[in-house]
Amino acid sequence: MDDGVRGARRSPGRAEWTVPRRRMVERLAAGGIRDRRVLAALAAVPRHRMVPEALQSQAYRDAALPIGDGQTISAPGTVAAMSEALELRGDESVLEIGTGSGYQAAILSQLAARVVSVERVQRLAAAARRALDRLGIDNVLVYWGDGTRGRPSDAPFDRIVVTAGGPQVPTPLLEQLAVGGCLVGPFGSRAEQSLLRVRRDGPHAWSEERLGSCRFVDLVGSHGWSG
Repeated sequence: MDDGVRGARRSPGRAEWTVPRRRMVERLAAGGIRDRRVLAALAAVPRHRMVPEALQSQAYRDAALPIGDGQTISAPGTVAAMSEALELRGDESVLEIGTGSGYQAAILSQLAARVVSVERVQRLAAAARRALDRLGIDNVLVYWGDGTRGRPSDAPFDRIVVTAGGPQVPTPLLEQLAVGGCLVGPFGSRAEQSLLRVRRDGPHAWSEERLGSCRFVDLVGSHGWSG
């Protein structure tokens, strides 16, 4: 069961909390993020509008924050690093597994032509749709479902990003990745994962590189961890 929704056409953000957001971007640039388009996207999207109201004062710290249902909004540095690793030019179709608050999808909306995001928690999927709509982001579709199955009806995807840690890369996602495209996500044990970038080099050929160690919430689903 799923329900895709697009937002209305409006500006993706307003000049709120401008100084803390600018300082966050400056810290990320000093910490090694080099892609100017990624930094511009982080400067454009108001993260404080995508976290619980009680946590808004912490929105521009480089820290993950709880959003309910055992899930978190990833730290800005993590979102920046994963977005940079996708090597987006602006014309791609991107699949995101794990919508969460919608923040990563909002960043990707500034970097790619189209984003399809799948969230397994219905409440979070609905809240993310509302948040994206309030920001006027109209090139993101959010679906409620098992993200480990991907979204075959919209495949192939030029890029895939997985925002939860799984035991291995789900086979359906490898199959839905376009030739020449790449997938970025955390995989390994529940205690610690490696951030991987997997490239599809041909119809039946994939190559893998490790980008560093990390730890994410569980990727739950038929091709991930059991709930």
